[in-house]
Amino acid sequence: MGVCKICKKESEFISSFLGLCRECILGEKEKAIEIAKKAHEISRKKFGLTPFVPKGSGLQCFGCGNECKIPEGSKGYCGLVENKNGKLIRYAGDAKKGLLEWYYDALPTNCVSINFCPGGTGIGYPKYAKCKNAEIGYYNLAVFYGACNFNCLFCQNWHFKHLTQELKPLVSAKELASKVNEKVNCICYFGGTPEPQLIHAIETSKLALEKKKNDILRICLESNGNANWKLLKKFAKISFETGGNIKFDLKFPKGSNLNFALCGIDNKKTYENFKKLAKFHKKREIPFLTASTLLVPGYVTEKEIREIASFISSLDKSIPYSLLAFYPHFMLKDLPLTSRKLAENCLKVAKEEGLENVRIGNEHLLVD
Repeated sequence: MGVCKICKKESEFISSFLGLCRECILGEKEKAIEIAKKAHEISRKKFGLTPFVPKGSGLQCFGCGNECKIPEGSKGYCGLVENKNGKLIRYAGDAKKGLLEWYYDALPTNCVSINFCPGGTGIGYPKYAKCKNAEIGYYNLAVFYGACNFNCLFCQNWHFKHLTQELKPLVSAKELASKVNEKVNCICYFGGTPEPQLIHAIETSKLALEKKKNDILRICLESNGNANWKLLKKFAKISFETGGNIKFDLKFPKGSNLNFALCGIDNKKTYENFKKLAKFHKKREIPFLTASTLLVPGYVTEKEIREIASFISSLDKSIPYSLLAFYPHFMLKDLPLTSRKLAENCLKVAKEEGLENVRIGNEHLLVD
C-alpha cells in the first residue's frame, strides 16, 4: 500500500518506494520527475551506480543509446565505462571481456519469443530449425549480461546489479563462443540488457558461427532497445541471417513520462530502433522482431497497451506481441500480481489495434 506524494491518494496500486500514482506521473509531469529522480538515485546508490545519465562536460561514450558524457573520475550510467586520466576505460563489453553469466537452457526454453521461434515451434524447418516441431534434446546458450542502461524499479532480473558492482565474472568472446557445441542450436543474449555490451555479443556470435559453419545456430537478443544503432544493425544482420529474433521490451508508450518515472530513462531510442528493425521483419518468412510489455499493476493499463499495440500495428501487424504477467520484484515489491481481468482486457485491446500474433505470458502468475 503506497501513498502518492502529489495527490495524497492511497492505494495498493501505488508503489510505496516510488510514491507516485499513474495519474500524477502523467498529469503532473515536472513534479513527478523530481520525485522519481530521488527514487532512482536511492535505488542506484546502494549498488554504487551513477544516479543519472551524465550529460554535462566530459568524454562521450557511444556504447549504447544513452551516449553518456562522462566527467573525469566518473563512470557512465551502465557502470562499465570510466573516464580515467582523460581516457575512456571500458571494464567490460568488448571482445576481450564480457560481464556475464552463462548456462545451457534446454529447448524449448521460457524465452518470451518461444511461441514464435524455430526452436519452440519448428517454423522455418529445415533452413532455421533442426526439427518440424520443438527442438527437444537441443539447447540454447543463455548469456546473462551483468549491466543495464535503464533502471527499472520493477526489474525482474535486478540481481544483475551485483555483477555490475563487482565487475565479475568476466568472460572473453572467444571463451564464450567455445561453449557452443553440436547440441546448441541458439544463443540468446539478455540480462540486465545486452546493449552496453553489444560489441561482445557481436564478436561472440561471429566466432560461434565460424565454429558451427553449415549448421543451425540462431542468434537472438532480448533487450530494452536503448542501443547504439550502428551496433544494433550489425547484430540484427547476424540475427536475421541465422533465423534468430530480436525482442524489445516496450515498457510504456512512446514518449510517456511513465518510462522515465519507472525506468529512469526516456524511451526515444527504443522506439526509433524498433521502427528501423521493423524493416528487417518485413523481409523474412518467419518472425524476426517481437515485442513484450510487463503488465505492472497500477502503472500499465489498457490505455498504455492500446498505444503500444497501435504503434506496433502501424509498422507491421504480423509482429508478435507478448503481454507478460507481473511478479513483485526489486523496488516495487509491494505491488500486487497482475489480475487475469487486466491481462485479458489488454489482450483484447491489442487485437483490436490489428495485431495478429498476441499472447499472454507468465499466465501462471495471474490472479482472479
